[in-house]
Order: sequence, then structure tokens, then C-alpha cells
Amino acid sequence: MSASRRGDAGQSSVLVLVVALALGLALMAALVDFGGIAQDRARAQTAADAAALASLDGGAAAAHDYAARHGAAVISWSHGPGDHEVTVRVRLGDSTATARASNAP
Repeated sequence: MSASRRGDAGQSSVLVLVVALALGLALMAALVDFGGIAQDRARAQTAADAAALASLDGGAAAAHDYAARHGAAVISWSHGPGDHEVTVRVRLGDSTATARASNAP
């Protein structure tokens, strides 16, 4: 083997390592972003559930209060579809969630 060939030995290993590291970092960033989205969806659903349950006795004002306590905003509140039901839709960040609650016997 010539002297110039011996100096190139192992160069591809460094390139493969750099590419693997870049792909690993990109995957990690994507997973962190997805985790944040999933967390926002769960928090939005919790806020919608709490707002719907609170509004059974306190009406729309209670829905707005409980949604705000969870960091969300009420997009819509409606009585029904049944006689003893309420439906609440909230937004938290980019996520929205809907919950329906009933106090029917």
C-alpha cells in the first residue's frame, strides 16, 4: 500500500459517524416536538372535561373559569344535545378539545 493510501484509512468512518449523529439529532428534535403536541392535546382535553363538568351547575361562566384555570379558552359552549347535557369546546395552544357532560339521573 502506498503512503498516500495509508493516510486516507478511516476517513469514511468519520463521515459515517457525522451523518449518524446528524440523523440522531434530527430524530430527537422530531420526538420532542411530537411530545409537546401530545401534551397540549392532553391538557386541552383535561380543560374541556373540567369546564364541561363545572358548567353543569355554574353554566357558561363556570366553563370559562375552569378552562382559564387550566390555561385554555372556551371556543364554544352549548346546552344540549339532551335536556341535562352541556357541550364545551376549548383551545389550548394549537390544540382543541370537546367534552360533553350530563347530570341526568
